[in-house]
Amino acid sequence: MRDKILDDLKMAMKAQDKKTLTVIRMVKGAMQMEELNKKHPLTDEEVIDVISKQIKTRKESIKEFEKGNRQDLIDMTNSEIEILMGYMPKQLTEDEINVIIDKAFEEVNPTSPKDMGKIMKVVTPLVKGKADMGYVSKTIKEKLN
Repeated sequence: MRDKILDDLKMAMKAQDKKTLTVIRMVKGAMQMEELNKKHPLTDEEVIDVISKQIKTRKESIKEFEKGNRQDLIDMTNSEIEILMGYMPKQLTEDEINVIIDKAFEEVNPTSPKDMGKIMKVVTPLVKGKADMGYVSKTIKEKLN
């Protein structure tokens, strides 16, 4: 995964694709920071975590841009998210996520909203990097209530 990102960085440089180049450089920087923090080269799963955080940050930015009626920034940020999504594993559909959550409910048998952590513990490894964790969390809360 790391090699693919570095190869894409070189390709973007050669093609003079400034938008892609900027996004990949940000990811590369975030990966280097994470490697310094962890004191080892990142695994593919850790690289996906870094990219997920980049996507999450941009989605939060979009919400702020909407408050300020900045369509130009919203469009730019959406195009950055699109580039980042190219490095993510195939995303699960809402139906697939619901099936995983239903199986977790059968396994855990929650009795109250206090069991949210137990369900998340079962669901998270199955959907991490493949689904929006905000949606997963919201869906579990709705089912608990």
